[in-house]
Amino acid sequence: MNPMIMTSLWSLLPILVVALTALVVMIAIAMKRSHFWSASLSVAGLNIALLALLAQAMGLIESGEAFGLFVFDGFAKFNMAVILISALACCTLAYGFFETLKDNKDELYLLMLISTMGAMLMVSAEHLAAFFMSLELLSIPMYGMLAYTFLRARSLEAGLKYLVMSAAASATLLMGMAFIFADTGTLAFADLAKALLSGQLSVLAITGVVMMLIAIAFKLSAAPFHGWVSDVYEGAPAPVAAFLASVSKVAMMALALRFFIGSMVPVLTVFDTMLSVIIVLSIVVGNLLAINQNNLKRMLAYSSIAHIGYALIGLLSVGASGAGLVSMYMAIYALTSIGAFGVIALMSSPYRERGHTSLSGEADDVRFYQGLFWRRPILTAVLTVMLLSLAGIPLTAGFITKFTIFFAAVEGVRFWAAAMIIIGSAIGLYYYLKVLVNLYKKPKLALEFDAHDHWGIKAGGVMVMIVTALVIIFGVLPEGLMQLAMLATIG
Repeated sequence: MNPMIMTSLWSLLPILVVALTALVVMIAIAMKRSHFWSASLSVAGLNIALLALLAQAMGLIESGEAFGLFVFDGFAKFNMAVILISALACCTLAYGFFETLKDNKDELYLLMLISTMGAMLMVSAEHLAAFFMSLELLSIPMYGMLAYTFLRARSLEAGLKYLVMSAAASATLLMGMAFIFADTGTLAFADLAKALLSGQLSVLAITGVVMMLIAIAFKLSAAPFHGWVSDVYEGAPAPVAAFLASVSKVAMMALALRFFIGSMVPVLTVFDTMLSVIIVLSIVVGNLLAINQNNLKRMLAYSSIAHIGYALIGLLSVGASGAGLVSMYMAIYALTSIGAFGVIALMSSPYRERGHTSLSGEADDVRFYQGLFWRRPILTAVLTVMLLSLAGIPLTAGFITKFTIFFAAVEGVRFWAAAMIIIGSAIGLYYYLKVLVNLYKKPKLALEFDAHDHWGIKAGGVMVMIVTALVIIFGVLPEGLMQLAMLATIG
């Protein structure tokens, strides 16, 4: 075989490992159902894929930077690493959470692996056809994952609502692509950039770009296209909500950055205006809606809208050079989301039986955490660090990433965006502290939910403590985080 083709194939190694892992898990399920082996094989495969990716990044495995419709540059590898780490964490959480589920558990890991493979392809796509195919490979398994605890009405509602709304967004995305192709005759990002810079784009193509921006904003749950996010987060099983908040958001943001920067779309005036409106609405609407939430998952859902607004400021302010900043922001947001949802997962179970009905077994209401410190001090410390990081308090990684975005806004002479970061952070601090105060109140006599006595030595517990350590380390010693972000350059 041609050595150049082999080199290009080696670049696909991490993705091929995940695909092969899905096949192995499928065969294992066909031979004999075992929750332990399905989870173990999935975690082992994701670890091997991560090691292969690290070997590529260190030059131990020779790999090309392009393969067909995909490109494997530093930006793709950085985001692939974040996706694989997040998927590993979510698989670990899922094992403990679904252990008490009386229905079949094994298919969840298949769906998670396939969705992870789609996310890895998304961060590498440099063609509109690859854009859509990889996005759907991520999204379609999500429908089943969200509705996996199907005896709960809200879980079914979450899956159905995401299905309907996501289908509408995909149709809008495809129509936008059709308009662009009709005008330019190309689907490649680079060719679209050439047409744009030469002034060949007509109103038809610009309409297509606007439609794609709307669809991308929906997938990112940016305002005013955020209507689905609170109900979907609330209804989804906690580990699946963590997957949606980490793997899905990181992949979608990376794909959006590559499309916008690769196609030179930010030079359009209409793009600048629309993105500015989306940023302001996301920060204002997300924070204001989160203030009165007593459901922790809904609060995290609304705060995610604001965090998407903060991240997009990096793209608006410094353009192509902001790819590393935005990727760094999304990586830390993914870690903190996993930590926060991880605490919920450790406190929860799929169902609670009452008579002949199955009720939600999720500890998603703030009142369930009253006085948690007095019976679970370490778990309380984990949730405290996660909430402080989301709020952007110093000595946490969330502060470092928010500060770098703020500095980028000032550097790009977007002073209104810098002001929005300050205002949004001030509002966010209120509702994060409201939860924190509840953790240290006098505990209630009757406990509706509680973590297992030995949660800290179980896989999920160890994982959330590792995430907490990373958030603190990157907050105190941010140089390593900055150097990693410098690798996440497009091209």
